[in-house]
Amino acid sequence: MWFCSERSRAVKEIDKEKERAKRLLARKRLRRLRARARQRRLEEEKARSERIQPGPASPLSPQGAIPASAAVAKERENERLREMIALEREVAELSRLTDSADAAAAGDIERVRREVADLKREFYAHLGAWQRLQLARHPQRPYTEDFVRLLFENFSEIHGDRRFADDPALMAGMAWFHGQPVMVLGTQKGRDTKQRVARNFGQAKPEGYRKALRAMQLAAKFNRPIFVFVDTPGAFPGIDAEERGQAEAIAHNLREMSRLPVPVIVTITGEGGSGGALGIAVGDRIFMLENSVYSVISPEGCASIIWRDSTKAEIAADALKITAPDLLGLKLIDEIVSEPEGGAHTDHAAAAKLLDPVLERSLAELTALAAPRLVEQRYEKFRRMGQFFA
Repeated sequence: MWFCSERSRAVKEIDKEKERAKRLLARKRLRRLRARARQRRLEEEKARSERIQPGPASPLSPQGAIPASAAVAKERENERLREMIALEREVAELSRLTDSADAAAAGDIERVRREVADLKREFYAHLGAWQRLQLARHPQRPYTEDFVRLLFENFSEIHGDRRFADDPALMAGMAWFHGQPVMVLGTQKGRDTKQRVARNFGQAKPEGYRKALRAMQLAAKFNRPIFVFVDTPGAFPGIDAEERGQAEAIAHNLREMSRLPVPVIVTITGEGGSGGALGIAVGDRIFMLENSVYSVISPEGCASIIWRDSTKAEIAADALKITAPDLLGLKLIDEIVSEPEGGAHTDHAAAAKLLDPVLERSLAELTALAAPRLVEQRYEKFRRMGQFFA
């Protein structure tokens, strides 16, 4: 008995020494972590000041020199992102190691967590066009199905274009939004490989655009506002789509959407690619999520045409002005909708919560207008686009 009690006390003393050593190590790591966070903040400020310096002439000139620092800048961005991820992991590890009763250590960790959060917020607030494009294409980004589940009630999907077939790349259906019956439609990419193949990677064919138009005309018949969610690299460019009149289907949608006597509210949630996006995006209000893109051509396609080299896509992305701030400045969209910290892919529910009041406010504004005035405003809105080139 005496031997057992002595052994028990010895084990307890060893455990206490281990805990003290662990807390000491945690405090040392915490000091290093705070120093790294401060250093990273200084580097961010320096990099941001360098980015706002006047640069060379238009990088889209085929004869112009390609900025030699593009690859270096890209690597710096990636390195900053890796460093922030490492800092976040270290903060989480320190939180686990630190004694919850140690108020001083807990306060230090909370301060470091706030510093890292501020650093991350600043990083995502000053992303370049190429980095935002990568976020827009993130495989975990919320798609139409996610927004339907989080924002609407009693969604009832409709299928088929009444001519050829149903197109899974574009979904449409009736639902309720804040107690009001509405029509919802949008592109759907799919999560895994099987779903993406079934949804054709969100690239609609003519039957998809005709199904969308059928749904919108049904909404107009019953005086239901229309919500559109766009996330597509473009219309499907296959031979079968061309044989069934891809260009005609998109053009017909453009004309008929401009005449719809009900509110049309469009949200670019990821990629808004070329005519494939525009074919369902003629709306009274056009919103873009913070890290979405909207463009007449993909940066890879643009680089292939201008330089015959798709690896120059990052330079083309900057020149094309595809980001939400660029398009808002050009008055091609109406408003930018904020995303959760780190991007919409990190928290679908938070992304929907940020979008919900914007859609509700717009719906209230548009339903107060008479149908002729609504159509007139929509016509004027699109006629004004591009006049800064004249």
